[in-house]
Formats: sequence, C-alpha cells, structure tokens
Amino acid sequence: MKKLLSFMVLTLCCQSVIAEKTMTVTVTNPQKDTRSDVPIVISLASYDEVRSAVVTVDGKEIPCQLDDLDQDETFDELCFLADLGKKEKKEYTVTLFDKGEPRPYPARVYAEMVMANTKDKKLKKNQQNNYIESITARGDAAYTYNLQHHHGVDFESELNGIRIYFDARQTLDLYGKFSKQLELKETQFYTDQEQKAKGYGDDVLWVGQTFGLGAFRGWDGTKPTHVEPVRTRTQRIISYGPLRTIVELVDRGWLVDAAKAPVNMTIRYTQYAGHRDTDVDVFFNKDVNDYRFSTGIINVKGSEEFSDKKGLRACWGADFPTNDTINGKRETVGLAVLVPQKYIVSEEPANKDNYAYVLKVNGKQMSYKVTYTSANETFGYHSAKEWFDYLKAWRREVEAPVIVKIDD
Repeated sequence: MKKLLSFMVLTLCCQSVIAEKTMTVTVTNPQKDTRSDVPIVISLASYDEVRSAVVTVDGKEIPCQLDDLDQDETFDELCFLADLGKKEKKEYTVTLFDKGEPRPYPARVYAEMVMANTKDKKLKKNQQNNYIESITARGDAAYTYNLQHHHGVDFESELNGIRIYFDARQTLDLYGKFSKQLELKETQFYTDQEQKAKGYGDDVLWVGQTFGLGAFRGWDGTKPTHVEPVRTRTQRIISYGPLRTIVELVDRGWLVDAAKAPVNMTIRYTQYAGHRDTDVDVFFNKDVNDYRFSTGIINVKGSEEFSDKKGLRACWGADFPTNDTINGKRETVGLAVLVPQKYIVSEEPANKDNYAYVLKVNGKQMSYKVTYTSANETFGYHSAKEWFDYLKAWRREVEAPVIVKIDD
C-alpha cells in the first residue's frame, strides 16, 4: 500500500511539474523530387508558455529549435527540418513542455559578432574573442564600419558564409567554401595560410558601393541610395541555431525620401542549415506603399547575366575580392536574388555596378531570397549554365512549398 501511495504521489508531482502538449504535424511534399532540410516552422502563439520541446519521426528524435523572436524571454516559434521523398507524406510528433530547457543538438549553423580588439595584440586576426550580441550606433557616428572586427555580423550554414557591413551600405559580403562545413568560428572571414592549406575558404567578393548580394536600399528615381540618414542603426543576433540562425538590422528614423516622413525599418536574415539560400524579411513601422526601394546583385566584372523577367535575376563572373591582386586570386561566383513579382516596379538595365530592381512594399512588410555559389566548391556549380539551371529548379521548389497540417 505504501509503495502504491508513493507511486501515485510521484506521478502527481511529475504531472504538476511538467505539463505536456502533443501535436501531430503532417508534412507533404507536392513535388516529384526529393527534398532535404525543408524548414517547418510552427507558431507558438496559441499555446501556453513553452520552455522545451521534442520532435520525433518514425519513433526517432530529430533536432528542433525554439526561438524568441521579439526577445521577451518567451519562445515564439518552433522549427525543425524535414527530409521527404518524391510526393512523400510524413507524420512528425511534436511535444511541448512548460518546463525545462531546449535540448542541445549539434550546431549546423553559426553566427557571430565581435568587437574590434585594440588591447590584446597577441591574438591573431582570426582569433578575436570580444564577443557581443547587439550593437547600436547613432546616425552621426563617424565610422561604424570599423567598430566590429569583421566589419559586421556574420553567419553561415554548411554551404555558405555571409557578413553584413555595419554602415550605411548594409552590404552582404560573401565567403566561399571548398567543403560543406562550418568555418567562420575558426577563420572569422580572415583565413590564414595554415587554414588555407587545410582547405578552408575565404572572402570571394569585392562589393564596394554595390548591392553585393541583395542588399536592401532606397531609390531616388534614378539610382539606389544607401540607408542614410538614420537616427540610429543596430545589428543584433536573435538566434544562434542549431538549425537556423536569425540576425536583424534595425534602422530607426531612416529618411528614405526627403519629401516624406522618416521610417523605422527592420531587416531580418534567416539562414537554415543545409541551405545556400537566405531568407530576407523587411518590416516597417508604417505603411510605406508610396515609398520606393531597391535591391539586386553586383555586376561582377565581365559577368554573364540571367533574368527570367519574373523576379529571378542572376549573374556568373570573376573578379579579385580585394585590392591585393598580387597575393590574391580571381574568384568566380554565381549570385542571385529572387523577388516576388508583386513587389517589383521595374527591372533596371544593368550598369557597371548593379543588376537592380526598383521595389514597392505593399503595406508594412515584404520578403525575398538571396543565394550564391563559389566555383571553389567541390559540391557546387562550376559554369554559368550549371548555375542558371540550378536557379530555375530552385525557383520551382520555392514556389511549391511543402504542405503542413497540424493536429493537436
């Protein structure tokens, strides 16, 4: 009788400490192609507080991630990655708990912000450790580009690596890899000779004043404009992984057009594991339908252009990524931006700097995607034809998302 009573008390205690909510998530692949690392994102807004979660498929646990998007210490979304065969349907079991901590899983993405170190001269250029998570500068700050070690936040998946300059350009600069692996923690965008000998990648793009890879800018009627003047500009890391990293740029009081009121803008970059493409979501604090903006890609010297005239614009070309043409080498890259047609005002003719789109935002928010490849990749693409063929397939996949059904 005592044993039975003890068991009943233990059971009741466990139930009071760890409340569970279980749901079945059915994911269907509508395509005749296999798909891997498909992001499945579930809003937690309709659930009570969630502190930890477990996702299983076919009785086996798979990695998942909880994210606090608005930084209020409450998780807003759960995400996991699905692998699906041709026309396959899979059932995933998601269990939410109101206690505990998110489970640790192997990192498949990485993000980093590092302040410039002016004190410890013994640290190598790729061993800086003055880590931060957010930085805000006044709009009249003299030279924000050098405040951070590698000039801005960086992030990566196994396939790519991107840094975003902390200045009015807010340009995306690119890191090319030879192998599928995480590298930025070790190289910090400054790969040394020993690391190069081991097969690590390096910076592969010179961006100057251009869009680089899909930077979001203003438009003055004839050309792109930088994100200035602003009252303040911020970079911050929202999520470090393990399945996706999320970073944000916040520009407060941006005077996009001198004839109109300033706006607050947040640009969110989401990088998923197993992906070379990056999601770009742009949010405003007010309706900006009568403003004009722009994005696009750099016109790499001598590059070959591709456009499907429906929002997919790309190029393939080679140039030196730095001014050091003696010790450096010419890097060949393929770049692309994919913008939904509803946001496009015009596709501008190529000039010496950019392949540009003029954009309108229908309300307060818009989204698009960017992607790239380096010809150094052993796993990637090595000609303009291969790259452009891949992009056509990529677009078809983007426009045929998996079907997700949730049953509590």
